[in-house]
Amino acid sequence: MTTRREWLLSETPENMVQFRLGQAYRMARAFSRNPLAMVGAVIILILLLVAAFAPLLATHNPLFGTLSQRLLPPSGAHWMGTDELGRDIYSRVIFGARITLTIVVMVAVISAPIGLILGAAAGYLGGWWDRVLMAVTDIFLSLPRLILALAFVAALGPGIQNAVIAIAITSWPVYARIARAEAITLRGADFITAARMQGASHIRVIFQHILPMCLSSTIVRASLDMAGIILTAAGLGFIGLGAQPPLPEWGAMISRGRDFIIDQWWVATMPGLAIVIVSLGFCFFGDGLRDILDPKGKTKG
Repeated sequence: MTTRREWLLSETPENMVQFRLGQAYRMARAFSRNPLAMVGAVIILILLLVAAFAPLLATHNPLFGTLSQRLLPPSGAHWMGTDELGRDIYSRVIFGARITLTIVVMVAVISAPIGLILGAAAGYLGGWWDRVLMAVTDIFLSLPRLILALAFVAALGPGIQNAVIAIAITSWPVYARIARAEAITLRGADFITAARMQGASHIRVIFQHILPMCLSSTIVRASLDMAGIILTAAGLGFIGLGAQPPLPEWGAMISRGRDFIIDQWWVATMPGLAIVIVSLGFCFFGDGLRDILDPKGKTKG
């Protein structure tokens, strides 16, 4: 009698469902064999849970404090201490996870599709389309992301929404380059030629044939890029161009705590640790995805 594992790992699947399930099973096994990738997955899972259940996990109001309890060290009453206004740092770090996750998700949702579509179109169409789109991409890539984001936020004004827009504007060129390279490789493939011979338009070929083939590399790049997005958002918050007071954004919390870094180290250290841990989690997770989604690698059960 065939076991479930043997059915999933069958070299001759009977239908597409068995093939897809077997492929997912192999990828999950390969991912689970990477300890750092599993650590990253756990960190991201904890971040999601913390953001979802922040009101239940927080012990105090993150926006209001008591001045008589300002700059208290970590204790049973305040697990991470209090800041200069007597606000509980633990509760602010918990609610800050929501802001960080919102920025990361919104930037990825905006920048990845834009870069994917523009890069795939440039690589597939070639000619002046490719030259113009890649010239614009090179202009963005030639400037440091944080400096470019600072310029856009300075023009748009401080705030979370404008920070998201600025970071998204500076993030799409990387995805465009990846999609262009994939499209150049695929545009001469037999299945693309067959689709064109059947009367498929350029738009249909790009969206139904080119883009799906670029998704795996884009997902890997997006997961690796999350750490950079977090650091850029924290940098904008640190200089006052990101989330505005009294919102508990991690970068802004570090900025306010730098005046007390010598004697009240916990004010800046606790949100700093949150940034480091979450950034490492996304890096580890992205490395694991890259290993299992690499077409040159082998994902065996």
